[in-house]
Amino acid sequence: MAIGKPIRVLVVDDSAFMRKVLQGIISSDPDLQVCGEARDGRDAITQLESLKPDVISMDINMPHMDGLQATEVIMSSNPHPVLIVSSESREGADVTLKALQLGAIDFVSKPTSGIDLDMSSIQDELCRKLKMAAKVRVVRTAARSAGQQQKSGTERPAPKIETAKLNGRSGGDANHRGAGKFPIVVVASSTGGPATLMKFIPAFPADFPGAVIVVQHMPGNFTSQFSKQLAEVSEIKVKEAEAGEIVVPGQVYVCPGSNHLRVSATGRVVLDDGPRIGGYRPCADLTLESVVAYSGPNAVAVILTGMGNDGSKGVQAVKAAGGYVIAQDESTAVIFGMPQEAIKTGAVDQVLPVDSIYPAVEKRVMAYTVSRVGAL
Repeated sequence: MAIGKPIRVLVVDDSAFMRKVLQGIISSDPDLQVCGEARDGRDAITQLESLKPDVISMDINMPHMDGLQATEVIMSSNPHPVLIVSSESREGADVTLKALQLGAIDFVSKPTSGIDLDMSSIQDELCRKLKMAAKVRVVRTAARSAGQQQKSGTERPAPKIETAKLNGRSGGDANHRGAGKFPIVVVASSTGGPATLMKFIPAFPADFPGAVIVVQHMPGNFTSQFSKQLAEVSEIKVKEAEAGEIVVPGQVYVCPGSNHLRVSATGRVVLDDGPRIGGYRPCADLTLESVVAYSGPNAVAVILTGMGNDGSKGVQAVKAAGGYVIAQDESTAVIFGMPQEAIKTGAVDQVLPVDSIYPAVEKRVMAYTVSRVGAL
């Protein structure tokens, strides 16, 4: 897109009234231009090639072909940035998450009444996210089927290591930093994260000899459903983290949206809904720093796609404690912001495409567990 030219937006909505309202909002921003309208997903796909929009505003509930079906077709055959703009996004965490997993960049919730005055209340958010989405590198994807294939198909052999002694340890067993602890992998992500995590987490085997904590920037009413969807495509156990539970190996803990997550000195989950830290809640920096205080050199940080710099302070703490840091590379990240900011700190050990990250995590964790088993 040439500098100075407005961002071309294709508006997809089955309501003629809503298309008119959205056109008014979008056209009020000098950096945005409505290049076309479509009444359903099928119509959008038909117009895509001729209009060549920079970004698509996509409703979900439409006749003939809904927004989920259209997003899946677009992202698998003719990838374009898709922003979900739907009343379904307000309470319909399930369908919105599916859209994100299929490759949609982000979402904006329509006010339920749909009147012009209410729609104006989302003007800033809508225009900001359209501009952001237009800058995103889109990747051809079929996240739903890929995740299912990963679970049912032939996978890399499980780690051949005796982990019973490690699995028998609880977080409160050690009385000094890093002693007798199992590895804890903290995965931080934001925009583009749901689809990336649906590809990444299923790589972990059921008997992974460490714990995994996922800090995904996501509204509070989304993470419970997201945890269930991750569990459906993963061999390792996945759950939304609960306050007070002991962190154990072989388990993925998804930080509840709109909460910060810490690991206490006794290896328990601590949640709080306090103020944003550095603009983020949940804040990955906070989680990483607490994991370092608990596990020391046994901490592994993985920074995935996302806008902003969350995780950049935490990775420095991980590195200083002798832990390991991996960042997703630019070619596979939807938005390279968070990985890039982590790389700038000089604390990143490896920069890898998403498909190569789990093997690197496994190598690090196996090296640690072999040394621990040998010392027991």
